[in-house]
Amino acid sequence: MFEVIRNETIGENLHKMVVSAPRIASARKPGQFVIVRLAPGEERIPLTISDADPVAGTITLFIQAVGASTRKIVGTRVGETIRDVAGPLGNGSRIINWGRVACVGGGVGTAVLYPLVKALAQAGNRITTIIGGRSAPSIILGDELSPLSDSLLITTEDGSLGTKGYVTEPLRDLLADPRRVPQAVFAVGPVPMMKAVAEMTRKQGIETIVSLNPIMIDGTGMCGGCRVQIGSETKFACVDGPEFDGALVDFDGLSDRLTSYRTEEADSCRASECRIGLGKGAP
Repeated sequence: MFEVIRNETIGENLHKMVVSAPRIASARKPGQFVIVRLAPGEERIPLTISDADPVAGTITLFIQAVGASTRKIVGTRVGETIRDVAGPLGNGSRIINWGRVACVGGGVGTAVLYPLVKALAQAGNRITTIIGGRSAPSIILGDELSPLSDSLLITTEDGSLGTKGYVTEPLRDLLADPRRVPQAVFAVGPVPMMKAVAEMTRKQGIETIVSLNPIMIDGTGMCGGCRVQIGSETKFACVDGPEFDGALVDFDGLSDRLTSYRTEEADSCRASECRIGLGKGAP
């Protein structure tokens, strides 16, 4: 059993949960994830480890409550327990000193980006961080990312915070400035955003790393649910990733796979609507 230490609502349907998991906290590397199962018979949910405190023995998870299973997880109160938290899984990020690095996060993908920025800063990189969302409430971790970045740029689709537009727009300006062109780009967020970033950087031959979080079930590569085409090879995001060379990812195929269970998820949400309270998780 894994005790919930904190559970905060930090945005629309977005929760920050701190969970007691000493072994995971001490072994985790940036980029890795856990598989969470609330109770026997429940769905297995992959969640990136956004932060860890080995001394306190805790890990931090950002959970977007968009389906029946994630709504149940964020409904867990402080002091209650989660049945299974398996990990750390996946490969850790390749952290080296590239020199100048751009880190691009969209929506809840910023939670995945945070440990990468933290590790890249510790490795001595000069970082331009670009984060975006639909509106001001969807922007997360700005205060945490700012001191780690040489420059933090924020975009919102409605212009309620930062610059109005998409994260690709300040990235385009960055790539066009010879004095600021990054040697590497990290992109985490919706598939269309990562695809757009990879297409932009491919033209200049800039190494671009994307974090893929497609359909994962067992987290061990046995089910094949998270297979993705990387160049001429078929890979599994859970064991071969979750980070890949963005220039080689078949984003169109990945997009198709992500919609495979849309009907079943909608049916599950409707069936659970009367039993799940989104506000329950507040301490």
